[in-house]
Amino acid sequence: MSNEELHPAVQVPSDLVEAALRASRARGSAVADVSMQAIAHEAGISRSTLLRRLGGARHALDEAVRAAGVDPGGHKPVRERAVEAGAALISDDGLAALSLERVAAAAGCSVHSLYAAFGGRDGMMQAIFERYGPFVNIEEVLATRPGDLRSTVRRIYTHLAEVVGQEPRVLPAILAEVLARPGNDAAEALARHMVPRLYSSIGEWLALEVEAGRIRDLPLIALIHQLSSPLLLHLLLRPTLELVPDLAIPSVEEMCDAFAEAFVHAVGLPES
Repeated sequence: MSNEELHPAVQVPSDLVEAALRASRARGSAVADVSMQAIAHEAGISRSTLLRRLGGARHALDEAVRAAGVDPGGHKPVRERAVEAGAALISDDGLAALSLERVAAAAGCSVHSLYAAFGGRDGMMQAIFERYGPFVNIEEVLATRPGDLRSTVRRIYTHLAEVVGQEPRVLPAILAEVLARPGNDAAEALARHMVPRLYSSIGEWLALEVEAGRIRDLPLIALIHQLSSPLLLHLLLRPTLELVPDLAIPSVEEMCDAFAEAFVHAVGLPES
């Protein structure tokens, strides 16, 4: 007998799903570990009524909770599992490999639950880059930056190096996809999210530095490239360079120091 025959489809009302989630949060337990009696009490009905509304079995409630983005067995929520699974797919097979179907299979959830969590592939890609991209940490640096330009740049480089070198290697895989196929749908969708974020964080900070007279008044895109490209290119090539016998390569920390010094020397203005 199939799983569908054992557990015929039941449309679980949203109020029962919400009651199960409330009971789970109140007890600090997974939904699957909360008794039917406790869920029924939270819903304001009897246990027998709860079972009747679920078609006589708990399976339908667990599936409805899972579709709402929460694993009833107490594992990570669907959204978090999907972000991790999607990041691994991008790292292993490139951005083109990212599909809702493949992520659902890897994360152990349904495509429907991914739509509920992200609204679609574009939203899922945005969430992955938010988690594995450099912007969150860099924005924290810029929000609490010291007054010294070089120190701020050095801290930015520290976070950039961490993001490029971490596993799964999402940023290198995304950059490879964008450089190899700049006109495909995935690259265009990424650019819609990445470029505005770049200008609203690093771009805004650089514009303020220009206004304050601390760096040269160059086109903003030139300043962004001057800031990011030298170190980024080194970090992307570094795994290959390390394969060259007898090639002396300074540590990542030393390279961050060197590139920070070079940036300040290239665009910095003497303080009046």
